[in-house]
Amino acid sequence: MTAAAAFNTNMCFTTPKPDQENNNNNNNLLTEKPKNILHKHPLYQKTQSSISLQFKEKILCLEIMGVDSGRALTQNPTLHAAPIQSIHAVVTFLQSKGIHLKDLGRIFGMCPKILTADINSDLIPIFSFLSNDLRVPDSNFRKVINKCPRFLISDAADQLKPALTYLHRLGFTDLHALAYQDPILLVSSVEKTLIPKLEHLSTMGFSKSDAAAMVLRCPALFTFSVENNFKPKFEYFNDEMKGKLDELKEFPQYFAFSLEKRIKPRHLEVVHTGVKVALPAMLKTTDEEFRVLLKQGSG
Repeated sequence: MTAAAAFNTNMCFTTPKPDQENNNNNNNLLTEKPKNILHKHPLYQKTQSSISLQFKEKILCLEIMGVDSGRALTQNPTLHAAPIQSIHAVVTFLQSKGIHLKDLGRIFGMCPKILTADINSDLIPIFSFLSNDLRVPDSNFRKVINKCPRFLISDAADQLKPALTYLHRLGFTDLHALAYQDPILLVSSVEKTLIPKLEHLSTMGFSKSDAAAMVLRCPALFTFSVENNFKPKFEYFNDEMKGKLDELKEFPQYFAFSLEKRIKPRHLEVVHTGVKVALPAMLKTTDEEFRVLLKQGSG
């Protein structure tokens, strides 16, 4: 069923005549639906009489798609004044790009701003970027958008293209990997996220080329918090484990493991047994494999 059919079936785009609003026609979905979907909604409490019919229709349409209307309206205040027709136009456009109606609840829920996006100035440039710059075929638009809905709220000229250029300079030349595995890098700010993370690695003692090689080996480094990840884990590695920088250069995935649940417990067991275990083996192995390593080393 198309978005238009789904919406029209629920009369979300049909504005009843005044005499229809005042009667008690049980066939009118707008008078019946709230009892099931909207009656307990916060916006219907006390102020119900002050809410326009069009606004109720809008809430109903969002709820039908699986979108938390209260959260969406809070995160995107411009949605209050947006006509239902513009929401319908966005839905129809996304469907024309291969996005399924069943995907939209999650996509709009994560990024409510998409609901009020301008198709010509906001959305079309994004899909042009996916097609022309990332070489994503039309048939794979859905896969890429579902992987990273934030594409749809990222400015193609000011965000996506500069990020792609910066990543290319660092050595990220695999467009397929950027599109399908690490799209979060493309929707991250070059100035506020990518550059600061790389610079922080340099403050640990790594050269710029070493830092670049580390993020190429482990792109997730760009997504980790400096205060909550890099600093405490490097401090433990340096002060308690007495590790060498070369170990982290070879295995930057160290920062992807939990300090409290993985790194510390495994390290303490290694110290207790006196067995020398390489960093990757210490962290990547399953509990059973780790026990075997310790037993073999101590034997």
